[in-house]
Amino acid sequence: MITTTNLSKSYNGVTVLNIENLDIPKGQSFGLVGNNGAGKTTYFSLLLDLIQPTTGHIKNNNVLVSESEDWKPFTSAFIDETFLIGYLTAEEYFYFIGELRGQNKQEVDAILAQFEDFFHGEILKQKKYLRDLSKGNQKKAGIVAALIGNPEVIILDEPFANLDPTTQIRLKGIIKDLAKTQGVTVLVSSHDLLHVTDVCERIVVLEKGEVIKDLATSEATLKELEAHFSGVTES
Repeated sequence: MITTTNLSKSYNGVTVLNIENLDIPKGQSFGLVGNNGAGKTTYFSLLLDLIQPTTGHIKNNNVLVSESEDWKPFTSAFIDETFLIGYLTAEEYFYFIGELRGQNKQEVDAILAQFEDFFHGEILKQKKYLRDLSKGNQKKAGIVAALIGNPEVIILDEPFANLDPTTQIRLKGIIKDLAKTQGVTVLVSSHDLLHVTDVCERIVVLEKGEVIKDLATSEATLKELEAHFSGVTES
């Protein structure tokens, strides 16, 4: 589904990302972890054509991301609040995204109805602009907007940050259902090792822009990741 080949990104001669090969098959729940500056957001930005690669390329369903926009109809993402339109209410924003993705108001309402427990009564019918919502509620709105229109690929950067425990648990259920039940390819970056090992069947560790671990998630994965990031040498 997503293939990365000889991909690098440099700024002023400093390479911040260097991935020789990385293949993510359709329907996989894929986790990307690493410390600040490891290259996670850079990779997602390249995948979404927000920045141009220095070398190499990414293909999304055989479409060269940096040279064509044909990947956009089946791909959605929420990276941060810049993906929102702050002067719209949540409803206005959801209907706008729906229109972009060929969904009428009734279809969007049907999707929103599935996430009433996720919203906790704090998003819809509040007569608030998105810019006036809390960081957590902005994130909830952005995540649900990314689900509108039945995308085949969903990219979420730090989705668990700023969410309360109840919402984190609900979000984990949403991500698992997308990949396992609906066959959606879900890419998640996170600093939370517990959450990412719980929802992702595969986890890649980035360090200084390079892939240093590529793990199929098992019962031992969390301990392996914790040992890696704590600097403990595995025996």
